This record gives sequence, C-alpha cells and structure tokens, in this order.
Amino acid sequence: MTTEITSVKELQKMDPVFGQLSFDNHEQIVFCNDKDTGLKAIIGIHNTVLGPALGGTRMWKYNNEWEALNDVLRLSRGMTYKSAISGLDLGGGKAVIIGDAKTEKTPELMKKFGEFVHSLSGKYITAEDVGMVTADMDTVRSVTPHVTGISESLGGSGNPSPVTAYGVYMGMKAAAKYQFGSDNLEGKKILVQGIGHVGETLVEHLTKEGALVQIADINESRLEEVSKKYGATIFRDDDLYSAEVDIYAPCALGATINDDTVYKIKAKVIAGAANNQLADENVHGPILQERGIVYAPDFLINAGGIINVYAEIAHYDKAEALRRTQNIYNTTLEIFDYAVKNKLTTQKAAMAIAQNRIDQRKKENANR
Repeated sequence: MTTEITSVKELQKMDPVFGQLSFDNHEQIVFCNDKDTGLKAIIGIHNTVLGPALGGTRMWKYNNEWEALNDVLRLSRGMTYKSAISGLDLGGGKAVIIGDAKTEKTPELMKKFGEFVHSLSGKYITAEDVGMVTADMDTVRSVTPHVTGISESLGGSGNPSPVTAYGVYMGMKAAAKYQFGSDNLEGKKILVQGIGHVGETLVEHLTKEGALVQIADINESRLEEVSKKYGATIFRDDDLYSAEVDIYAPCALGATINDDTVYKIKAKVIAGAANNQLADENVHGPILQERGIVYAPDFLINAGGIINVYAEIAHYDKAEALRRTQNIYNTTLEIFDYAVKNKLTTQKAAMAIAQNRIDQRKKENANR
C-alpha cells in the first residue's frame, strides 16, 4: 500500500483532470481500479444532452496514466460530435483500459469492467474498439445490459467494423468528388495506414473499384496477408507522409497529422477511419486548408460503426444501418459546402453543425 499521499495544495497545482488540454467541460470522468483482476480503466462521459453516452472501449498499453486520460478525453468528445452529426439520439462517451490486450485481457477483467459500466445506470453504454472483439462485448453483456455490438446470435448487431469501413469509403468518395470533380476512385493512388478490421475492409472496397492501393502497418505479417489477399502494394519507403499519392487514409491511431507531418503530406485528400487525426484541430486544420488539401472530418466519416450499434437501441435492421451509413456521402458534401460559405475549415464546419443540434436539443429540454 502506498503511504505517500499528495497534499491538497500539490494536487491543485497539478490540476490533473480539469486542467488537461483535452478536457472540454466533460460531464463525468470515472476511474476504475480492481486489484484482483488488474483492471485499470477510465470512462469519459463528455455530453449526454442528446441521449446516453455511447462509445467503445479501447484496451491499449499506454506509456502512462496521463496518456490514457488524454486519449479518453479526446475520444469521448469526438463521440459527442459523431453522434450529433449523424442524427443519432446519443451523447458522447468512451472508455480506455490500460494494458496489453494480447496478454493482459481476461474474462474476469472484462466482467469487472462491465460491473463499473453497470454502476453508471445506463448513462454510459459501451461497445467494441481497439483491442476488443465481439466476444469481449458478449462477456460484458453477462453483467450489464449497457453494451452494444454483441453477437448477432445474442440479438446484437455484431462486429461494427465492416459498416465503419463502408462509411469511410462513402466519405472518401465524397471528398474525391469535391476535390477531383468525380467520385470514381479507379486509378487513384490511395495509401491506407493501418490495416486492422476497418482498414482491411476499406482496402477491399477500394481495390474492387480499381484504386491503386498501398498499405502500411507495424504488423508485417498483416501486411503480407492483406497484400496477397487484395493485391495491394506494401509501402516500403521511409517517409509515409511524403508519399506521392492522391488520397491518404489514416486508419490506425490518431494525431498522425501533426507539426512533424502536416507540411510533408502530398495527398490532396485525407479521409480515414482513425479518430482524432488532427493533433491540434485549431492549428493543423487551417494548415491543410491553406495547402489546398481536402480533409474529411474523421468523426463524420467513421460514424458507420456507431450507426450500426445504435440499431440495437433504436431497433432498426442491417439494411437501415447501411442506408444511414451510405448517407455519409451526402452529409460530407454538405459540410464541405457549409465550410466554404462560412469560411471555416471542414473540421470546424462539421463541429458547428453538430453543436447546433446539441444546443437546439438543450433548449427543447429546458422548455419541457
């Protein structure tokens, strides 16, 4: 047991949560700890004006707890805007579990996490994210009903990754239409960074259309597998961001568009599945705009997954989920037009439209 206790004055100087740059008036931050299972998790609830906060659980071996806190704050905020821009009656939340999903994840740990989710009485609904699979959500479902993305055999919507990828594909086609005058991706050079479940499915869509796809990932065996399966070229050069491509699709972790990379990018369109692709939306969004690079806001085009799992709450079928996801194409074009008319970056335009919906609902709730 630790005997050293941080004094109140020292803690105030640290300002560990409210002082985080990524803290954006979050409603609630829940720290979860269980000695027996080794669970260390953080649940971030950003906003519940439109409905309960729905967002996936990510298990990742963070370098430290501050990194995990920053991630959950950024991700939960993004979920608020993702649900709002997609027309869903959901708020924004997210959870992170600190640990290596390959070696430290156990059924007991997932059940204990589920108990913490259950203690929030439905204010937060969890789902699958990085380091998780559908079977993990089934385990969580054994201790709480506040989970989506469970197996279809249990009445759920199953793995949301294919629908997420379809939405990214639709958003990419819309961005191509806006930038190049046509949404036909045949012959377009596209670099997909990160070929997990979503990235691989995106590669499948792109290669079927005749795009010239290059793939990059830290997992060499996955690269070989996906390359052989779809005929994609493995990117072997040193500098990923200076690649001579038409479209860059970040589909791994976020913040790949940062001070080190934003001026290197040669692609004319950025459209991918990763969350929080802009390390600083107030800095890097305007730079992309000044450079004539069309950025498809990540929280808009990767919303297919949440549209899919929302089916379990709103009780619509797979066909309706795909129809709503396909509409990401139209919404993306509308946001591009809104950005031009209002002299905003595409990121700020999408956030403004989402925030307007939240503000309107807040007024309606106040008048009831």
